[in-house]
Amino acid sequence: MTVYFENNTYKYETEAVLKLFCPLESFEFEYDKPAPDEGDRIVVSVSDKLYILACLHGKTCEKSLPLPEESEYEISLCRMLYKALSEITGVTPKWGCLTGIRPVKKVNALIEEGLSKEEIFEKLKEKYYISPEKFELSYRTAVTQKNALDTLDPKSYSLYVSIPFCPSRCSYCSFVSHSIQSKGAKELIPRYVDMLCREIEETGNILRDKNTFCDTVYIGGGTPTSLSAQEIEKIMQSIAKNIDISKIREYTVEAGRADTITEDKLIAIRDNGATRISVNPQTMIDSVLKAVGRKHTAAQVEKCFALARSLGFKNINMDTIAGLPTDTTEGFKETIDRLTALDPESITVHTLTVKRSADLFKSSDDLRKNYLTDNSISEMVDFAFAELTGKGYDPYYLYRQKNTVGNLENVGYAKKGYESLYNIYIMEEAQNIIACGAGGSTKLIDHSTGKITRHFNYKFPYEYISRYEKMTAYKPQLEEFLSQL
Repeated sequence: MTVYFENNTYKYETEAVLKLFCPLESFEFEYDKPAPDEGDRIVVSVSDKLYILACLHGKTCEKSLPLPEESEYEISLCRMLYKALSEITGVTPKWGCLTGIRPVKKVNALIEEGLSKEEIFEKLKEKYYISPEKFELSYRTAVTQKNALDTLDPKSYSLYVSIPFCPSRCSYCSFVSHSIQSKGAKELIPRYVDMLCREIEETGNILRDKNTFCDTVYIGGGTPTSLSAQEIEKIMQSIAKNIDISKIREYTVEAGRADTITEDKLIAIRDNGATRISVNPQTMIDSVLKAVGRKHTAAQVEKCFALARSLGFKNINMDTIAGLPTDTTEGFKETIDRLTALDPESITVHTLTVKRSADLFKSSDDLRKNYLTDNSISEMVDFAFAELTGKGYDPYYLYRQKNTVGNLENVGYAKKGYESLYNIYIMEEAQNIIACGAGGSTKLIDHSTGKITRHFNYKFPYEYISRYEKMTAYKPQLEEFLSQL
């Protein structure tokens, strides 16, 4: 579909609203070029009025508005486009035209202004058409994470370490991760671990004697337990040797899939300082696990959880995904019931997100056809909220992604005192993140101006290894930034 802009360049927010209704479509953009009279098209115009023309699926809707203040042009056009597409499709996303990854940031900002809960809701409803349900979720999340944000030292940072390998690739996955099944990947892992330890050492040298300290450590992936116990230990010992972790409040390792978790790996994780792990089934329905390419059963998940408990892990998170292929509302409810029966300290509920790099995007025509109208996914998410909050788990971090089924969200729920600091700080963009490893993203925040500078490592392990010197050319900028703290 082509979008035609007349006397404006409001591409970013326009595309974000379009994605709410046409999430798997590609768009072309034309500026100050006449739109054709036929076919699917969008016209976004600023003249003596604001004007939207939406032509989609053989239906047409027009919206116009007298010119408001210029600062309101973009959001006004987005609201008009939202209304037009909602009328055409019959779909009313519960988040309204509130786009972006971090909706809770808007709530936090209004709380800081001193507005009451009711005033914040009215403001967001008027501006973005947000529903009462999604506002309640956002507000409760903001309230839960307030203590973590209030106790954050602006001179602190979190260390993220990336392990981009998995035992096999799940059909829904769009992350950069290498299956370890191939001979090439098995040969690549030792080289990757060596290079990662080199980056950790060099990063530690930069951090040494700076006016900053490590607050949390997060080892993620991929699936870190795809590595051997010896490789995990080598990485964690490199962290302990090169990074001062004497002040850390949280140390997370994503133990991940049940088909990679073993006693010797959990012991290595425990003995090298981790205080929090994730055991991530995604579903507790065996047929669904098989459908998405997972090589383990729900019984294995329960066994791994029990093993972790027996080894002394007192802070365990478990992940699940609403909307997996072949899953049902009843199946998802069974998953939530089985997870809460295990009594982990936190449960993260993701909504299926289908990106173009995921195998599922390429293979599931039915999923793409019902992307916006499948209410069963919304029912799953609503059930999780009601069930988990009713059992003492509060929402503590929340984020949204493009191409999420039903335009829904991902939410972390935790028992009081077990909220992941790293998850809160990275989602609210409140803390410096220093990343090592393939796909890592270093994020540096100037708290005086709010400016965020990002540095990205190469995504693929072989690039990370072969182009390491070029990739780390930004490190002097990191040192300069830290020297000014």
